[in-house]
Amino acid sequence: MTMAKTTSSSSNDQSAFARQWHYRPQVPIRTSPFFSWPPEPLRAWRWIADRWFSLAENSMLMILATISWLWVQPALSEARDLKLDWIAEIYLRNLVLLLVVAGGLHLYFHAWKQQALRLKFDKRDLAARHSGFTFNSQVRDNMFWSLGSGVTFWTAYEVLMFWAMANGYAPVLTWSDSPIWFIALFLLTPVWISFHFYWIHRLIHWPPLYRTVHALHHRNTNVGPWSGLSMHPVEHLIFFSSILIHFVLAAHPLHILFHMQHQALTAATSHTGFEGLLVKDKNRLALGTFHHQMHHRYFECNYGNLEMPWDKWFGSFHDGTESSHEKFKARRRRMTQAQ
Repeated sequence: MTMAKTTSSSSNDQSAFARQWHYRPQVPIRTSPFFSWPPEPLRAWRWIADRWFSLAENSMLMILATISWLWVQPALSEARDLKLDWIAEIYLRNLVLLLVVAGGLHLYFHAWKQQALRLKFDKRDLAARHSGFTFNSQVRDNMFWSLGSGVTFWTAYEVLMFWAMANGYAPVLTWSDSPIWFIALFLLTPVWISFHFYWIHRLIHWPPLYRTVHALHHRNTNVGPWSGLSMHPVEHLIFFSSILIHFVLAAHPLHILFHMQHQALTAATSHTGFEGLLVKDKNRLALGTFHHQMHHRYFECNYGNLEMPWDKWFGSFHDGTESSHEKFKARRRRMTQAQ
């Protein structure tokens, strides 16, 4: 484990911050190189290669979306009419995907503890008995909201988009229209999701919406794979709405599948509570990020993700260092005094 150099003048505060975490990755955390100045072409290439040309979430989701489109996706011609058969097919596919991804990660990391505490940010177990959760259980609570509300809204947005494409209400892009743009749209999708996520996340941290909606997700100060999509139905409605851009920006059904599976399934992978999957003591698959883990612990920092540096631009970025934590605490004191 690589720890940050301490820069705060108070060793007690430094040790208090460090004691809150079982594992901290190398810090300071860095955002995407595409918005840095001066340009960092080498780091930009590595950023793309790590996410698209190796065993990584984006490349795996691209394969999964392609499989879904080829074998378990109704043709657009079927989607012209809202019928139960093709809608049920999409719902069942999404239900199985979330059960396999979130359920598999939960079993591996938390139920069977195959990696023990290695690369685990928070050493605490998920709450087995806690009155703050539905059914007094964190896992049951998270599964209830993820499968009950999450899969329903995920499916509803896909049904809406496929129906709109089939009936000419949303523009359709084909490979023959523009091969370059067809490929570029996959690369840009995570960036758009990041842009959208930051702003809707700031919105639901507005106190009236936080208390009535987002507080349900923030029950999880220590997260597991089922925590990622454990949200209030209103939050699911807002969270998945990034797909509506394709009422303006032409896309292929494959882009829709990639977009929606990216949002739904990376919610599970990014909330594993572990930095990655170890194989022969080497991190072979990046999963949870310390960046977002700190948001669940501290609430008023790291509203976005690392694809876009909105938090850095608006002063809410916590890079995982002691000095950054001191700035965060000072900022939180000012926020408290202003209320």
